[in-house]
Amino acid sequence: MAQAPLDRPVARPTDAPPLAHAAAAPLPDATVPAGVEPLLPPDELPRHVAIIMDGNRRWAAAHGVTDFEGHAAGMEAVRGLIQHAVRRGISTLTLYAFSRENWARSDEEVSGLFDLLGRAISNETEELRAEGVRVRVLGRLEELPEASRTSIGEALALTSEGARLHLNIAWNYAGRTEIVDAVRRIVASGVAPDAIDERTVSDALYTAGLPDPDLLIRTGGEQRVSNFLIWQGAYAELVFSDCLWPDFGPEELDAAILEFARRTRRFGR
Repeated sequence: MAQAPLDRPVARPTDAPPLAHAAAAPLPDATVPAGVEPLLPPDELPRHVAIIMDGNRRWAAAHGVTDFEGHAAGMEAVRGLIQHAVRRGISTLTLYAFSRENWARSDEEVSGLFDLLGRAISNETEELRAEGVRVRVLGRLEELPEASRTSIGEALALTSEGARLHLNIAWNYAGRTEIVDAVRRIVASGVAPDAIDERTVSDALYTAGLPDPDLLIRTGGEQRVSNFLIWQGAYAELVFSDCLWPDFGPEELDAAILEFARRTRRFGR
C-alpha cells in the first residue's frame, strides 16, 4: 500500500550538499571579444572548463617523433585553446599539465616537461597578461626546483590583474594530495570539528575562490578522471574525446561545449 505524502517539509540535515536542494549559482557575465560570433547565449556556457590533456606520447608515436616533440606539440595546442577560450567567453579554464604521479616517468621526460614549462612561461606570460588572462598554478609548488618556483612566481605576479580568463595550470598536482593539504590547513587553523562543512573544505583547497568546474573534458580516449579535481568535479558534466591532445583544437572544444549545453543539470532535484 502506497504511503501518503507527508503534510510538512522533511527536515534536512544541516550539512547536506547544498546543490541537492538549492538553485544553481548564477553564472557570471561572459566577456566575448568584439567582433566574435558567440557560440551560445552566456547563460548556457560552462563558466569553468577543466581539461585532462591526454595523448601527447601516443601522438608522438603515431607521428614517428620523440616524446619531447609530442609534449611540445601539446604545449602548442594549449596556446590555441587558451585563445579560443577567451573568444568563447569562458571565465575559468583549468588544465591538468603535470601530476604528482608523473614523477614516476624517466628523468629525461620529466626534465623535458620542466623545460617546456620554463619556455612557456618565458614566451607566453606577456601575451597572457595582454589578453587579460590571470594565471594560477595548482599543486605543491614547494616540491618544484627553485628555478621553476621563481619563474612561476614571476608569471603569477605579472598576470595578477587579469580579469577576462582565470587560467589554472595543475602542475605537480593530485586531487587526493590537494584534499590532504586542505585538511592540514583546516586542522592548523584550529576550526572546531562541528564547524567544518563543505564551504570550510572548499575554502582550503588550491582552487579557493573559484567556481567548481561545470564541464570536465578528457582527451585521448580514456574514460577516467585520474585524481583530477575530485572534490570540485563532483557535479561536473564529463565529456570524453578520442582526440589526442595535440590535435584537440577550437572545433573540439566547441563540440564539448555544445554537448554540455544539451544536457539537463538537475543536481539531485
